[in-house]
Amino acid sequence: MKNIIVGTAGHIDHGKTALVKALTGIDADRLEEEKRRGITIDLGFAHLELTPALRLGFVDVPGHERFIKNMLAGVGGIDLLLFVIAADESIKPQTREHFDICRLLGIRRGIIALTKADLVDEDILGLVRLEVEEMVAGSFLEGAPMVPVSSVTGAGLDDLRRELARVAAGVGEKNAAGYFRLPIDRVFSVKGFGTVATGTLISGSVAKEQEVEVYPAGRRLRVRGVQVHGSAAGRAVAGQRTAVNLADIEPADLARGDVLSEPGRFQAVKQIDCRLHLLPSAKPLKHRAPVHFHSGTAEIEAEVRLLEGTAAMQPGASAYVRLILRQAALLLPGDGFIIRMFSPVVTIGGGVVVDIKVDTVVDTGARRYRKGDDVKARLETLCAAPAAARIALLVREAAFGMGMGDLVARTGLGEREIAAAAAQAPLAAIAQPRPWYVDRAWMQAERERIVRAVREFHRKTPLLPGIARQELRGGAPVFVLDALLAEAKEIVAEGELVRSRGHKLVLQEDEEQARGKIERAFEDAGLAVPAMAEVLAKSGVEAARARSLLQILLRGKRLLRISDELVFHHTAIAQLRELLGRHKGERFRVPEFKQWTGISRKYAIPLLEFLDRERITRREGDERVVL
Repeated sequence: MKNIIVGTAGHIDHGKTALVKALTGIDADRLEEEKRRGITIDLGFAHLELTPALRLGFVDVPGHERFIKNMLAGVGGIDLLLFVIAADESIKPQTREHFDICRLLGIRRGIIALTKADLVDEDILGLVRLEVEEMVAGSFLEGAPMVPVSSVTGAGLDDLRRELARVAAGVGEKNAAGYFRLPIDRVFSVKGFGTVATGTLISGSVAKEQEVEVYPAGRRLRVRGVQVHGSAAGRAVAGQRTAVNLADIEPADLARGDVLSEPGRFQAVKQIDCRLHLLPSAKPLKHRAPVHFHSGTAEIEAEVRLLEGTAAMQPGASAYVRLILRQAALLLPGDGFIIRMFSPVVTIGGGVVVDIKVDTVVDTGARRYRKGDDVKARLETLCAAPAAARIALLVREAAFGMGMGDLVARTGLGEREIAAAAAQAPLAAIAQPRPWYVDRAWMQAERERIVRAVREFHRKTPLLPGIARQELRGGAPVFVLDALLAEAKEIVAEGELVRSRGHKLVLQEDEEQARGKIERAFEDAGLAVPAMAEVLAKSGVEAARARSLLQILLRGKRLLRISDELVFHHTAIAQLRELLGRHKGERFRVPEFKQWTGISRKYAIPLLEFLDRERITRREGDERVVL
């Protein structure tokens, strides 16, 4: 069954709630104060199975200017607008403000209901039609069905139902295959069940026993039960009015404006770059102006940062701006928003989120604009370009590329969509448990940098076999460095060292002589080895080359390092192993070991610790046993 959310809009007392009740049989005014005063104060909800294949969920919003913020909490998730104008009053202030809000949020389809048609004659009704047609000219409602109705007599209701079915047939459903997002518009407690949160499911699906996360708090919860349009269901999908019974949380810990979504998938953000349209009726908008920001069901104080110069934004203009939110919220590119002035509190503009600032372990290029940056061109790409260009831009801006998880959090796109876009972009994919993408031009430049660094290292230190991998990373993740090394055919990675493929160790005559002196010094000493500094000083070459020659002997296992200060010739250790082999199974203490080897405690203790590490001996208290 197709699920479409229909939202009412219009001036106070123009009959929105009465019309919803006449269509569905459900009174959307649920609050005692609403019934007593005869006005809608908060959001109301109803539903209607218009055909066997079409179910409409109605969101009835308040029309009074004092409750516009409640109206905004309901209008963000609607698919089709039911624009209500009373025939006996025609266009009023909130008629225009609601209309502006719906245009700014990008609603594309709607029907105009001329309510209270039984109170006027045909001439007045004709004048009202003309006024409404003039107001909606050039908007998404131009040419929309305009149906006179009476919720009292029932006149026109069948016509309205037919138009709702016809227009709804051309409205696309919300993305049930997308990531689950449920902006919360009501929270309450039900005796015997506990905490219940409701909202219009704008993307994905949610099922009983599913784990969800509440944003921005970051708390993970379990869904104990699901209802769709007031009836129990195993699963709710995008486009449905949804209630979820949540375990282990009190109603006071949730609020309108929170969003339930997939755990660990996204981040709540406080900085967003947007495409903003300022209404012609607004005053010029200054740099750093404070505003009320509305998106989904959230209302947050924010500050506007103009990105295309600091001159005030003029009424009717469109521009890219940055909004700094006082509280974090779950927002994704493509989300619509409205801004309202602080005083007087009136709607002045709205638009769409283009980019968000997320925090990641690896720098992924959340932009800090600098003088000379072409901000408009960048945001034009993120706003209007195909997915391949958008993904390529974000990856290119990142210091070392971006992983699939970061790209999902940054764009809200599905993994398959990102993978398909990346395949069409100038990007290289590094195989991980989840793909990691880097710009091909960056990868080529990095390969060339690494090759140059290795060659320069060999030029400066010809006696060393290669440069340490860590010195080549430059902050990149290890797997990115591995991919770069694998791509660079001119070099070879061996363990923790990297060398040029053709690099060979060639010693000069004095170096060959010095290496021999160093080795013989340790070989002649047996187990009572001299200090390394003393041996190197007598090698016949300067200290740096002597240390390099020592490393060559260690790598070739001619010498063995058993501690920071002690190096032994391999023959001395081999003889020690042979000696201990004659005592296999015996227990001994340090004095016995000193007696067997003829060495002092200075050498005995480091040697015993080395033998323990090599599993030649095993320490048991003050004794050791030969294994």
